[in-house]
Amino acid sequence: MTNTFVAQTFGAFTDDFSAGEEYLTLSFSPNSAARKRRWGNYGLSADFLGDYFAAFFPGDAVCDSPINRRDTVKAAVSYIANELIENAVKYSEASAKLPISISLYLYEEQIVFRAVSYANQAESDRYQAFIRELLNSELDELYGQQLEKTATGSGESNMGILTMINDYAACFSWKFQPLDDAVAAHSEIVQVNVLVRLDV
Repeated sequence: MTNTFVAQTFGAFTDDFSAGEEYLTLSFSPNSAARKRRWGNYGLSADFLGDYFAAFFPGDAVCDSPINRRDTVKAAVSYIANELIENAVKYSEASAKLPISISLYLYEEQIVFRAVSYANQAESDRYQAFIRELLNSELDELYGQQLEKTATGSGESNMGILTMINDYAACFSWKFQPLDDAVAAHSEIVQVNVLVRLDV
């Protein structure tokens, strides 16, 4: 059966990555049971990425901040990487049996994160519905609404994405595409690509 799902992009998504000054990719087991057992390790992986990329920045002071630039980059990279990894794992489709990955690319004034995971069609549709809401809403208003959802436990809050945008000025783009039938376990698997650009 051929997958009739058509690729969808949101924001300024690109597959074209020129070789930056430095890049690094981490991949995580396609085995869903192993992913759940290692849940606590994802924070360690994110902290490793924060330490690794912070090393490229001088320890000079940031204007009006007690935290120097290196520590600022480390905290931002660790937080964003952790959110991307945990979301990719949490919403991945076990039947895909494909590894989840996160790549970071370092450029002169920007770090680009790329998370790749695999979702079922229903999860993909829910995610895309939130993205449309995000792109068509005032951020402050949506942030308040989602905080209320978190407080009342009513539905998905998506606070991680909103916090990355609100607190770190992260710029998101997305691509949802069907897998080739020769790769997919069945025709309902969607590859989810998330790009996050962080100015440094």
